[in-house]
Parts: sequence; structure tokens; C-alpha cells
Amino acid sequence: MNEEEVLHGGVANAGAVVRSGDHVLRPSNAHSPTIHSFLRAIRARGFLGASSPISIDPDGRERLRFVPGDVPLPPYPSWARSDAALASVATLLRGLHDASDGLSIEGATWSDEMADVERGTVICHNDVCLENVVFRDGEAVALLDFDFAAPGRRAHDIAAFARMCVPIDDEVNAVKLGWKAADRPRRLRLVCDSYDCSAEERAEVLSCLSVSIERGGQFVRRRVEAGETAFIEMWENMGGQERFDRRRRWWANEYHLFDQALR
Repeated sequence: MNEEEVLHGGVANAGAVVRSGDHVLRPSNAHSPTIHSFLRAIRARGFLGASSPISIDPDGRERLRFVPGDVPLPPYPSWARSDAALASVATLLRGLHDASDGLSIEGATWSDEMADVERGTVICHNDVCLENVVFRDGEAVALLDFDFAAPGRRAHDIAAFARMCVPIDDEVNAVKLGWKAADRPRRLRLVCDSYDCSAEERAEVLSCLSVSIERGGQFVRRRVEAGETAFIEMWENMGGQERFDRRRRWWANEYHLFDQALR
């Protein structure tokens, strides 16, 4: 039997995700059967940029095929913060959306924690941060951790990804995760260009960003109030509610620059 090697990263499942030979074992949840069906379905449609599911084991862990490559963790290395890396994730996300467009999973149940309240025709990942992307030679090749996947609009998922990976954040927050000074409006335009967003989709991305930032902190605060240790530590280390209030003030002041960049 292969030994289990802890794979570091993440918050909710920190320390509970392991590699065993060619497989990854991680905690399953009520939506894991749907996620496995979804991953198989998009693979059948030609999208290979996600791990292949194997099973849900008797011990309650899901088993997936290990995807070799580099997964950046904060503080992020310079190659993971590059424009080339950002563009490659946007292209990969487009592939996911195209493969899932109009897909129907019989008996599906999805997490509503990060879901697009307006729903939509594609399946959104909803948590595309750098820790959930596998890179090879600086290029994104696979997305990981589909726990929060759910039907939604393309713009909703693009905005969620951009918020974390452009990043759409004030300097205090960004520096804590290893981000350096960058022209963020230009990088948001790079995301939309690489995804090949239409003018209508670009406006929708901005709208989704405004909603996301306005609601910022709700997900983490729910986990904190539920007593989850990892989220309590993150909340405290990142400055609590002030972190999200500061980002809202920053977005109100900087919004016009992002609007101009996408026009």
C-alpha cells in the first residue's frame, strides 16, 4: 500500500488532502457524487483540465487521479504572479465553461455557498485561486477542488477568479498574500481578453465584481461563526472585518479605472 503524503494548501481541508501513489484522497461532502459525475461528463466532452474522479471510498474520502505539476501557495512566487500565468488560467476557465455549457447532471445537488444567485447555463468553479490551479512550466493545465462548483453565469466565475488572481484587492490585503504592485486594471483587461469576453460580458464581469466585493467576508464570517478553527485563524491574521471594509472603500475609489480599462 502506498504511503500517504500530505498536500499542503487550502483552508477548509488543510492537512486533510493527501497523495497516495497516483491518487489524491480528500474529504468528500454531500455534493461529491454530483461533482464526480460532472468531472466525468466534461472529460467526455473533451475538457482534460481537471482531475479524473476514481471513487468515494468507504472511509468517506473521495479519490481522484493525481495531476502532476506545480501548485503555488502564498506568498506566491513571481512566476505564478506573471501575466502569462494569469492569461493561461483565464483560457483554462474558458475551456471549463465551454465544456459545461448546457450540461445536465441527473439528480444533481450543488453547494450554494459561493453559487451565482442568478444561476446560468455553465457550471462555475467558484473558487479559482492560485492554490486550486496546477501549472507546468508556468502554464495552467488543470483546476482543482470543485467543492463549491454550481450552475451560474460565465461572468460570475470570471469575476470570482479575477478577484483572487488579478487580484482585485487593496494593497494591504494583496501584499499579505505575496502580490506585488501591479497595474490591476490592465490585468483585469488581460483576463477578459484571454477569455475572449464580449463587450457585454466585460460589463457583466464588473457588475459581478461589485456584488462580490460588497458581499465580501460573508462566506468567511459564516465559517468563523460556525467555530471552524482554520477560518478563525485566517480571519484574525487578515485583519477581521476591516479587511473587507477596506476593500469596499478601495473599490469605490478605483472602480472607474477598471471600467476604463475594460472599455
